Parts: sequence; structure tokens; C-alpha cells
Amino acid sequence: MQNHKEEIDYRYNFKVYFGLLSRYKFIIFFLLTSTLIVETSYTIVNYLFKRVIDDGTAFSAGDLAKADFVNVLIFILLFFLGVLVIRFIAKWTEIHLINRLDAHMMADVKRKYFNHILSLSHSFHTGHKTGSLISRLIRGSGGIERLTDVIAFNVMPLVFQLVIVVGSLAYFDWLSALVVLTTVFLFIVYSVFFQFRQQNAIAIANQTEDAEKANISDFFTNIDSIKYFGKESKIKRVFFKLSENTLITGIRNWDYHRWIDAGQVCIMGLGTLFLVWLPLLKFLDNQLSIGTLVFIYTVYGNLAGPLFGFVWGIRNFYRAMADFEDLFKYGKIEQEVKDEPGADKLKVREGGITFKNVYFGYNRKKELFKNFNLKIPKEKNVALVGPSGCGKSTLIKLLYRLFDVQSGEILIDGKNIKKFKQESLRSAFSIVPQECVLFDDTIYNNIKFSKPDATYEEVMRAMRFAQLDKVVKRFPQQEKTIVGERGVKLSGGEKQRVSIARALLANKKVLVLDEATSALDSETEHDIQKALEKLMEGRTTLMIAHRLSTIMLADLIVVMDKGRIVQIGRHNELIRQEGMYRKLWNLQKGGYIK
Repeated sequence: MQNHKEEIDYRYNFKVYFGLLSRYKFIIFFLLTSTLIVETSYTIVNYLFKRVIDDGTAFSAGDLAKADFVNVLIFILLFFLGVLVIRFIAKWTEIHLINRLDAHMMADVKRKYFNHILSLSHSFHTGHKTGSLISRLIRGSGGIERLTDVIAFNVMPLVFQLVIVVGSLAYFDWLSALVVLTTVFLFIVYSVFFQFRQQNAIAIANQTEDAEKANISDFFTNIDSIKYFGKESKIKRVFFKLSENTLITGIRNWDYHRWIDAGQVCIMGLGTLFLVWLPLLKFLDNQLSIGTLVFIYTVYGNLAGPLFGFVWGIRNFYRAMADFEDLFKYGKIEQEVKDEPGADKLKVREGGITFKNVYFGYNRKKELFKNFNLKIPKEKNVALVGPSGCGKSTLIKLLYRLFDVQSGEILIDGKNIKKFKQESLRSAFSIVPQECVLFDDTIYNNIKFSKPDATYEEVMRAMRFAQLDKVVKRFPQQEKTIVGERGVKLSGGEKQRVSIARALLANKKVLVLDEATSALDSETEHDIQKALEKLMEGRTTLMIAHRLSTIMLADLIVVMDKGRIVQIGRHNELIRQEGMYRKLWNLQKGGYIK
């Protein structure tokens, strides 16, 4: 459990928030106008009530004729009904506008940070749990609603009421106005002080909540592993500790409200005492009418609601700021792999690939590649082999610009890939990854993902090519079958067929096969290997292979060890040479590299 104090960058958070808010100036203007009308109407009604009491007192004393008093009552009644109609229209407008402002701003912030997080580097996503990102994105958008509602329903009503009430009280009795101002000042300062003290507890509670949600996501994602190894009891114990942390930090956060609420009751009680006592003394000295006395008490009562609402709003303000901090700090993270200004879209015409004097390491103090050079001729099938950690997968990540080389160049058709937009670069390749992760959608849509404008016939042709059509015929919904989260409803071989069909449909000049047939049975692999041989014709193909039997017909085999090329050639050449390839072949005997 983390208990360190995390400072909230209020200035940055406000800058982001008001940047979003500034798009809706028209809505804000009419929203504030509606709020002002609603708040003013309450004081007007109190003044009408004062007139009824004062004129009624004059009538009872015989100083006002009955007919005149009746006319006053009729006028006040009609005026009151008019105020009610205006208040109804203004309140309806206020809620109508705030609903649209909240909804649009929440959508804006979700889109802004979803797009930003999606575009961040591969290293960011490998270092952050998905569940935590989801939690912060949703909570941050909820913070937008909280802060907007605080301003619309808590801050502005109090500001308007305070100006109207203090102004009207000052007109009748300046001492009562001073009491109200002092009470409001003490109430707000006391509340803000304790809620400021509470913000660290809110941040810690958020951190433990994020950790709990991230681990829940992790546990349910890996439910098969938990059950296969019989670790349900262990996971239950781990979750108990996580939920205990959430419980403890939640209570520490909520306990601040004991002091806040108790202090507020005390301050309001003292304010009421002075506001009752001082005007009452003036009333006894005939300096105030009974109607004015009632007006003072009623407008003070009108102020109590917005005042408590304001303090509740401050509570939500700090919560919103803590939620903003968790989300908005991602906005400070820059994409590590950046497009150059004015970068063009890549169009691969021939598909020749060159790694030229490449230096790269995940840790700059320990480089994986030092002066690495490799030329992959256009329309050739090149296989990368070697033990785990030798750099095969890293080369593919560098080619895709998931990471950038620290020096040197990677060229396609003789052009540096850094000169092109990343998305266009990656769109120029087809890939069958070793671990195929699918969307929780239909088989058909998962395949069509690589080419959204593909026709139905094109998708079905790719399925037949990948030997997938025979599989889906067994499913009740056939190609419309939902595969489940990460493709959990399909077997490993079925998922890999979907992945192969997706790559086939993309139909790109450069094809990357990362152990593309490893999850298939021997018979299906044999059929697909023939299909892949046809697919590789006229394309530049990069194969990462652990099963050497799948690359015997490669045009070129590159044997790697610790980021270096130790052998290069065709299978028949390498098998006759002393070296790592023959050693791996003898160890494997047609199987896998260990």
C-alpha cells in the first residue's frame, strides 16, 4: 500500500479543465444567466413576504384601509406567480444546459486521453496495467462532471446568493449583513482548511482503489491459469489484503468528515445566535419592523442551503482534482517515438529492408545491438533464428518503430523509416504474431480489422486460405461467432488461423511471421505452410522461427546470438557448417529450440 503524499498540480489541472470548458462559451453564458435568475427569485419572494407582514401589521393597526390592503395582496400574488413561472423556466434551462455541458465535456476528456494513451509508446503500455488505465480514464471523466456541477450548483449559487443577500441586508441593517459575512467567511475557511488536509487521504484512497481494480482485471484475465494451478484460495487471500487496504484508506479519508461536519454545525449555530439577537434588539427599540426582522431571518435561511452546498462542492472539488491528477498526468507523458515534422505516408513499392549500423539497447548502459547490419532483399523469404533473447523479436519491434534505434538506420526501399508517419509504416506490413490476441467480437470482424473496406467475399477467401472455413462450419453462428475477451472461446490453433486470415486479408508487400504455425496441428500446419508459400511469392517475408522445420525452404536464414549475426545462408549450406545452426538442428531434430 502506498502512503506517500502525491502533490496535486492544480495549475496544470485547471489549465486542462478550462481548456475543455472554453469550447462551450455560449452554453456557459446562458447557464450563469439562468442560475442568477433562479437565485434572485428566492430573495424577491422573501421581500414579497416582508411586504405582506408589514402591510398586514399596518392594516391591523388601522393605518391601512382594507381595500388598499386587498389590492396589495392581489398585486403580490400576481407578482409571486410571475416569479414562479420565470423560476420554472430558468431552472429548466439551467438543468438542460448543465446536462449537455457535462455530457460533452466528459466525452471530450475521454476522447482526449484515450487517443493520447493509445498513441503513447510501446514501453508505456508494457509498464502500466490495463485495469488501472481504465479506472483512471473513467474516474477522470467523472471528475469533469463533479467539477462542472460544483461550479454550476455549488459555487455560483453561493456567490449570487451572497451578493444578493448581503446587499439587501445592508440596505435594511448593516450589522446583520456583517454577521452574515463573518459567519460565511468562518464557515468556508474552516471547511476548506480541513478539506485541504484531506486531499492526501483522497489521493492514497484512489491509489489503493486503482491497485485493487488493476489486480481484479489481472486475476479475471488469467482465470485459466488460476484454475489450472488450483490457486483460487491464494488469489482470494491476495484480494482480501487488497480490499483491506482499500477499506483502511477509505475510512481514513471519510473520517475527516467528523471534524468538518461538527465544526460547521457549531459555526452556523453561533452565526444564527448573533443574527437572532442583534436584529431583535433593534426591533425592541423600534428601529426595525417585524417584516424586516422576518426578511432577515428568511434570507439567512436561504443562504444556508447554498453555503452547505458550497462546502459539499469543495469536497467534490478536491476529489475531482485528485481524479484529474491521476488521469491528466498522462498528458505530460510524451510519445517516445515521434514522427518528424512534415513526415510523409509510407508507400512500400518493392519491400527491400536494410538494417544499417544499428545501435540499440533497452538499457542504454547495456546495448543489445552494436553496429548491426542486415540486408533483406526485396521479395525474399528471410528467417531469423537463434536462442531466446538473441534479438529476433526486438528487430521486428525496431522495424515497426515500437522503439527507435539509438543510432544507425532502418531503411525500406532505401528510405529511412523515421521519415514516415508511424501509423502508415505499420499499416504497410502484415503480421502473424506468436501470441494472437483477438477483440471480443465476431470471427468475421476480427479478420476484417486489418482491412475495414474489405468485401464479404474477400474476408471469406482469406478464411479459406487460412483453413479456417472448415472450423467455423462447426460453430452455430459460423463466422458471426463471438470469440470472447482476448479470443478465450477459441483454441490456440483456431486463434492463430484467425490471425493468419487477418494477415492474408491485409495483403501487404511486407509480411512478418512470428512463429505463425506454432499452435497448429501437423496436418493443418502442412496445409497452411503450402498456402503461406503461395502468399510469400512476390513479397518480402520476415520469419521468426523456433521450429526449424518451418524455415527449411527460406531464401536466407539469419542465425543470431546476443544481438549479433553469427551465421547466414540457406538451410543446406548451414547444416553442413560447424556452428550454432547445426547445433540447434541436432538438438531439435525437427522440433523446437529450447
